[in-house]
Amino acid sequence: MPKSTEIRESRKATLIGKTAGWLMRMLCATLRFEFVDRCGLGKKENFPKPVIYCLWHNRIFTVPAAWKKVCGGHRKAVVLTSASHDGAMLARAVGVFGIGSVRGSSSRRGVAALVALRKALREGVDICLTPDGPRGPRYVLQAGAVKLAEASGAAMIPIHVEFSSAWKLKSWDRFHVPKPFSKVRVIFDEALAVPEKLSESEFEEWRLRIESILRAGVEDFTEEA
Repeated sequence: MPKSTEIRESRKATLIGKTAGWLMRMLCATLRFEFVDRCGLGKKENFPKPVIYCLWHNRIFTVPAAWKKVCGGHRKAVVLTSASHDGAMLARAVGVFGIGSVRGSSSRRGVAALVALRKALREGVDICLTPDGPRGPRYVLQAGAVKLAEASGAAMIPIHVEFSSAWKLKSWDRFHVPKPFSKVRVIFDEALAVPEKLSESEFEEWRLRIESILRAGVEDFTEEA
């Protein structure tokens, strides 16, 4: 199998991922969550069909726990992770919260991942995407998320996460980890319906619109140069 299409997995990645997942769960148990459900996702009847969640890569730490509290009792979800060892660890970590995974990304196994995501949607499973991952640029929405929404007809729900106090790691995205006992506000924003058969200019308008909505939910976008 060519290296560019290889899914990487190891016992070490599995162990680290599961351990990270349980540490995330323990830390999240100390947090003071506030949930803002603008789209009504918490009620099953509002979205009988699967949806696409969209959030920036550096905000994902608390989202599995938030999703589980708001709608984990009546919805299923998978998250797109990269085909690398880092992706394997993330897949195992979110698995602790009952969330599945699809391995692949825009840089590895992109076509195969898109096929698997569309299959998950057809089977009634929600999709979670971090459209500036796995390598950035930070806060730049890649086209894949819009393509998936356009092709599937699934509603897209932007997710914003606000931290009262958090560590920012020295990674490409300055990954945010909330400090214990701090307050975290998670906003499930109003659902977006991306039309089918968009022209090139219409597609770019939608990409910029979704990117703008997600950027409006972060406090450090102005740091981008």
